[in-house]
Amino acid sequence: MDADEQGRATVPPAVSAPDAVDLRDLYQLHWRYLVRLATLLVDDVASAEDVVQDAFLALHKRAGALREPDAALAYLRTSVLNLSRSVLRRRRVARKHLTVAEPEAGPSADHDVLLRDEHRAALQAVRTLPRHQREVLVLRYWSGLSEREIADTLGISTGSVKSAASRGLAALAKILAKR
Repeated sequence: MDADEQGRATVPPAVSAPDAVDLRDLYQLHWRYLVRLATLLVDDVASAEDVVQDAFLALHKRAGALREPDAALAYLRTSVLNLSRSVLRRRRVARKHLTVAEPEAGPSADHDVLLRDEHRAALQAVRTLPRHQREVLVLRYWSGLSEREIADTLGISTGSVKSAASRGLAALAKILAKR
């Protein structure tokens, strides 16, 4: 504490804290977008919703540690991508160690309504691509991210983004030409 000219204690002015992340606004504005992104990656709406919920929970825990509150959406997008990868890894391990054959879960009742016929074939072809190419194409064409944003999200160079996009598009062209 400091003292003024008359010896009274004074409190130093508060240092302004950086803008806090408004999780409520982020959730309301971007929840659907993030669930759609996760659904394209994990191919299951319920798992996609869990992934997005976990991403928001992780952001809530780390909101004070973000250097730039404006980077919260990028943090969420990267979290959704990484959590989607984890879901797919757990599924592969579970299938590998599955002792009793269980029927595959079918698509939800509204799945066909949401996807028009002409998109179904393209989406199916995208799902056959290697993970890296699939992620780059989904982030580029569905999410509309720039090459720099994709590189930052995936932690790779922009050259790798360009290469994966080019190879992915070439593979899609071959797959769709056969249909």
